[in-house]
Amino acid sequence: MNTPLADRLRPENLDDIVGQKELLAPGRPLRRIIESGTIPNLIFYGPSGVGKTTLASYIARITNRSFKKLNGTTASTADIKEIVSSLNTFEGMNGVLLYLDEIQYLNKKQQQTLLEFIENGSITLIASTTENPYFYIYNAILSRSTVFEFKPVEPSEIKRAIERAVRVLSEEQGREIIFTDEAIEHICSACGGDVRKSLNAVELCVLAAEKDDVITVDGELAKSLTQRSGSRYDRDGDAHYDVISAYQKSMRGSDVDAALFYLARLVEAGDLISACRRLVVCACEDVGLAYPQIIPIVKSCVDIAMQVGFPEARIPLADAVIMVCLAPKSNSGVNAISAAQDDVRAGLGQVVPRQLQNVHYDGEEREQKGQNYIYPHSYPNHWTYQQYLPDDIRDHVYYEYGDNKTEQAYKAYWDKIKNN
Repeated sequence: MNTPLADRLRPENLDDIVGQKELLAPGRPLRRIIESGTIPNLIFYGPSGVGKTTLASYIARITNRSFKKLNGTTASTADIKEIVSSLNTFEGMNGVLLYLDEIQYLNKKQQQTLLEFIENGSITLIASTTENPYFYIYNAILSRSTVFEFKPVEPSEIKRAIERAVRVLSEEQGREIIFTDEAIEHICSACGGDVRKSLNAVELCVLAAEKDDVITVDGELAKSLTQRSGSRYDRDGDAHYDVISAYQKSMRGSDVDAALFYLARLVEAGDLISACRRLVVCACEDVGLAYPQIIPIVKSCVDIAMQVGFPEARIPLADAVIMVCLAPKSNSGVNAISAAQDDVRAGLGQVVPRQLQNVHYDGEEREQKGQNYIYPHSYPNHWTYQQYLPDDIRDHVYYEYGDNKTEQAYKAYWDKIKNN
């Protein structure tokens, strides 16, 4: 079986690792820890292909501990116990360095099996995860480890990896391999900050290129093989929540171009449900009473999108996103219900005023007979004063008029009626 190019290019030193300069540049804390030779328990968190496994492999090479590697997708409790049992052998006399890839796939019991040995230092854990460790990793493991977040690699750094890969492939094949500037630029930008994906693209391009004395990979070939690899998106992962969060926040911030970009990412990922759901929420939460007519308009666009499906669904969704971005904004509605919920959660207002109760008869024990409800439609302008809130919160105010034209018109109307 051929070893993947990404594995054949594992760096020999820290300076060969592309990206992650915030962690690995000279003088940065993680680099200092590694160079000290005393490795604590570490958790590397970040998307795929950004150097987590590469760095863990490098650390394993410079330590004098027995190195073990497990993958959370396939590891069993028996595998973990086998590593624990090696601590009592000659192999494990200096302790074990365990690299646990995709630790989020281990259940709580499996993670707990390691806890005692991590705590006493018999096992040094380096774990990697593509999911937020504070959600997926057992708290006791987290408290004994230091978390470092890895970021997608910048295109300029990926270019270094591509150029090195081309040199290695040329040496392996015994002939010159040339990637045009356009091809390199496309791979750098299209692979979404994933070094492994970019190296796989390089190898694939070389395999697909015409086999002459000199192999040339141009932009057209690179685009044909990497055209859909640039969007980092996983419906169950952090990237999913980052994109839909940015989508709604861009609409809330009235940035049409940004909102359309994040909508495009959802469209390309085929995530119609998230695109529709956040759009409707934003119309209600962020536009709300400033332009209440937008709510049925957006609902209509969403209904059309759900009915026609992709690819045409992108059209009504784009129309609705643009309208939400350009509409005046008000969060007075969500603020009002949040304030009311705070009182409910505090246990206030438990007794509904008698005039509002669903009273059918008065028992003999009740001194005041009759409900005394006042019917508003019997009065001018269909309104008269009446206490509606319970006694203990009768003066609480939840809704504050927004400063937009629509809500100020409501305010003027009710000020006129209630002050007569």
